[in-house]
Amino acid sequence: MRRLLGDYHVTGVFWYRFHRFGVSVLPNWGKCLLMPLFTTFFFLVLFKIRRAIASNLEAVLGPCGFFRRQARIYRTVWDFAWCLSERYETLTADCDIAFTVEGEELWRDQIARRQGFIVVTAHVGNWEVGPMLASTAYDAHIHIIREKEVDPKAQEFIRGLIEAQGGAHYTVHFADDDDPSLGATLLLALRRGEIVALQGDRPRATGRTIRVELFGKPVELPAGPAALARAAGVPLVPVFIFREGRKRSRVVFPEVIEVPDTGNRDRDIRDVVQRLVTHLETAIRRAPHQWFCFRELWPRATSD
Repeated sequence: MRRLLGDYHVTGVFWYRFHRFGVSVLPNWGKCLLMPLFTTFFFLVLFKIRRAIASNLEAVLGPCGFFRRQARIYRTVWDFAWCLSERYETLTADCDIAFTVEGEELWRDQIARRQGFIVVTAHVGNWEVGPMLASTAYDAHIHIIREKEVDPKAQEFIRGLIEAQGGAHYTVHFADDDDPSLGATLLLALRRGEIVALQGDRPRATGRTIRVELFGKPVELPAGPAALARAAGVPLVPVFIFREGRKRSRVVFPEVIEVPDTGNRDRDIRDVVQRLVTHLETAIRRAPHQWFCFRELWPRATSD
């Protein structure tokens, strides 16, 4: 189907450009009118994603009947649609999003050190805005690590938007299992006092993972962020950005994690990943419908 539809497949560059064009030209009232239309359309056609949302949220909110399950799915697709739209607004238009910050003193203290560190976020809320916060804090170069897009054209489209927004301050890397040099590039950047921003909740196909428990169920999370921080001797700064309304978000810095080096590498990394998953679980419980994990973490036999 992807080969047949090409750019018009759901992962194709057409939808990226179309969405960006829409948020660039439509007035706010027009976006508010169209959002239910597009949310309902994708709610109806994305069967596998619906099943994944329902299954994952059951671990957070508990079991429920058919109609409540559909409401959970629709609410999640709705929140994702707004977060995605505000991403394009942030990257392409004069979008003045108001931020309320929790843990600001931790963030300011880390910035004041003027050394390299790793910003770790997850696919929760307006997560793509997180790395951009660091660029407004002080004059530092930021390396943004993103998952590889299915469509190469879409990948270059997103790269262009982000780097155009950040100018010389941003470099976008797409994690590629065929590129073993990325780790060395990021290690050198951190030692130069630069910032690395990445997600800590989705492992790559061939990347090393650590098995931990999320909502009492086993899940594999990437060891990469903790391993990179330990190798570079820099801290991890978890950040979560929750959408609270139109152009309003809350940024939460729960703690600055200093990665230990006890001589037992595996134990050090596991301890850090466990601390990260604790914050991830707290963030998901805080805004379960802003948890954008669209694959079944714990497959089950029932349908949505």
